[in-house]
Amino acid sequence: MTITIGQRGTFEKTTEPQESAAALGSGGLDVFSTPSLVALFEITAKRGVDGLLPPGHSTVGIEIQVKHMKATRIGKQVRCTATVTAVEGKKISLTGEMWDEDGKIGEGTHTRYIVNDAEFLKRLG
Repeated sequence: MTITIGQRGTFEKTTEPQESAAALGSGGLDVFSTPSLVALFEITAKRGVDGLLPPGHSTVGIEIQVKHMKATRIGKQVRCTATVTAVEGKKISLTGEMWDEDGKIGEGTHTRYIVNDAEFLKRLG
């Protein structure tokens, strides 16, 4: 299979206490943190494209921009949809929208690169 513009991945989960701003130190309240929102987007994007790659290949995130628009209580469901907007060689660009049970909580853009896993790890030394 190939990765094409318009392909989407969706991921939904229940927010957990260890994802709160207080637990991660990114804030003082027990609400779904911005770092957790970013992780939700990156996980969704990765899952949405990695299954389309040849064996021994995966993607790595290299850039992400997220606007966290609304707080979400811990224990609420959150959902992210990541959509491929461009494919240029090994570079994949995506947009994302994040929602909780009450409405939209975030949006952003993300760039991933396709890598050969063994070669990538070998370069790390």
